[in-house]
Amino acid sequence: MEIAVLLVVLAVGVLAVTAVAEQIGIPAPLVLIVAGVAASYVPGVPEITLEPEVVLLGLLPPLLYATAIQTSLVDFNANRRSILLLSVGLIIFTTAGIGVLVHLLVPSVGWPAAFAIGAVVAPPDAVAATAVGRRIGLPRRIVTILEGESLLNDATALVSLRTAIAASGAAISFEEVGLDFVVAAGGGVAVGAVIFLVVAQLRKRLDDPLMDTAISLIVPFAAYIAAEELEASGVIAVVVAGLLLGHKAPVIQTAQSRIAERINWRTIAFVLENVVFLLIGLQAARLFDDVGNSDLGGGRIAAVCVLSLVGVIVLRLVWVFPARYLLVRPRAGTGEVPPASYTFLLGWAGMRGVVTLAAAFIIPEETRHREVLLLIAFTVVAGTLLIQGLSLPWLARQLDVPSPDPMDDALARATLLQQASKAGLHELEQLETDDLHGVADSIRQRLDQRNFAAWERLGTTADEETPSELYSRLRLSMIEAERSRVLEVRSSGSVPSEVVAEVLSMLDIEESMLDRAGQSRAELRSSTSVRRPGEECEHLEAAPHVETGGDGTCAACVADGTRWVALRECLACGHVACCDSSPKRHATAHFHDSAHPVMQSAEPGEDWRWCYVHHITA
Repeated sequence: MEIAVLLVVLAVGVLAVTAVAEQIGIPAPLVLIVAGVAASYVPGVPEITLEPEVVLLGLLPPLLYATAIQTSLVDFNANRRSILLLSVGLIIFTTAGIGVLVHLLVPSVGWPAAFAIGAVVAPPDAVAATAVGRRIGLPRRIVTILEGESLLNDATALVSLRTAIAASGAAISFEEVGLDFVVAAGGGVAVGAVIFLVVAQLRKRLDDPLMDTAISLIVPFAAYIAAEELEASGVIAVVVAGLLLGHKAPVIQTAQSRIAERINWRTIAFVLENVVFLLIGLQAARLFDDVGNSDLGGGRIAAVCVLSLVGVIVLRLVWVFPARYLLVRPRAGTGEVPPASYTFLLGWAGMRGVVTLAAAFIIPEETRHREVLLLIAFTVVAGTLLIQGLSLPWLARQLDVPSPDPMDDALARATLLQQASKAGLHELEQLETDDLHGVADSIRQRLDQRNFAAWERLGTTADEETPSELYSRLRLSMIEAERSRVLEVRSSGSVPSEVVAEVLSMLDIEESMLDRAGQSRAELRSSTSVRRPGEECEHLEAAPHVETGGDGTCAACVADGTRWVALRECLACGHVACCDSSPKRHATAHFHDSAHPVMQSAEPGEDWRWCYVHHITA
């Protein structure tokens, strides 16, 4: 019962602190660390020991898997050079640097233990870095590299730690270290690939979301345990399985299974991530009590802890700047080299997390000055989270690093939906069927409605309610009335509860899918970043961006007495007309009449162009 009460209190505490962090605008991990440290000194709060087995087997696999299935394998592969340089090269560099530093300051620790603590504090934490990075809007490429680095660097650090511990009992050659790493990495990749193949075959034969979700919950633990039993890297096995399953999910899973898995893992990750940071803070009191019994002086202990913290920060910056060209390469197709501010933020976003503290407890208890080594790990975790985590948003603002542009995302979304619709309509035309009820026309209308809603998120005439906004407003009111009626029927008991639940679920799904264009437009209007050019065809290359003209009206709409939603300008003749969301679609009509292929948005603050021939934007 005491354990149950503790778990409930812990969960409630995590949710409460997270809610407070959201209100005050500070990343939750930082507030949870501070709250945990404070709570560890409160009388009556039970001592919670962060056992290595609990973290490495109970917390690490699901956290890695939750991140891996959401990580784009395409983006991961595109940035593999940077990711490997950080997750392997930087870990080894940091391990060696901190090992030398600790040995110089405390020679009695010994070289194996010094390198062991170097391996412990070397790997940054995916949860910490991306939780802060995404919240403050770091460039998407930096977040991708940080995610990829943190998925693999734990494996490098744990192999290094295992090697250092083994070296304390016997001499180990560089050849043995290299072989151990190759076996661990190669074995982890093989186990992860096998797990992926097995699960993929199972999912192709399943259409039950509950069974699929149950399998998903087993995968990270099965991959980790299987790899560790074969003396391979469980971390790599989980990452490989997660990356492959996430990449193939649209092919091997049903839509319901994908939705269920996405929601379940987001919930699991949210709970575990926040619990982890609170647990880190709760270790403070015990670690400081243990170090009080050390025969080293307080000054030396403070020095080695503070200098180790400074060391991991400086070593990362020292590594990333000389390797800048390899880490942040020119943008494909443009030759544009990201500024040095990107490299600095990549170096500064090296917050440590729970793996560092858990790995420290793996160091054998008989190791001399073990309590000091544990305090070093805690200092590095808490120090990087608080110093780098708190300063990262300020630095991003001072360096004027642009966050992902909502306009880019909205434009890419609308373009992709348009291209998908084109493929779908082509398939519809190929299908031979007797359409006596006008189903094909209804499908085309629904596709138009979906595509128009996407384009309307970019920009419209001021104070003009778009068709998608009108549809959303009317349909939401209808759903509210429909749900009220269903609940009345449920109260009467005249319809089976299963049927009522199914109908309510259908209404919930429809409500959740309705596009609230007004919120999206507000976000886009607040965006001040400059759009980057995207993929271009020969028509777009021949029709560069111009300053749009006109009197802010669609002349054809004025003549017809109709209203327009947004304006577009033909880049061949300068003709200004209304968009496809408008009732008359005069811009598209102009294209069909003139064959002029490129138009540009004539809305204030927008400069995107559209090719009617190839259905792409720039």
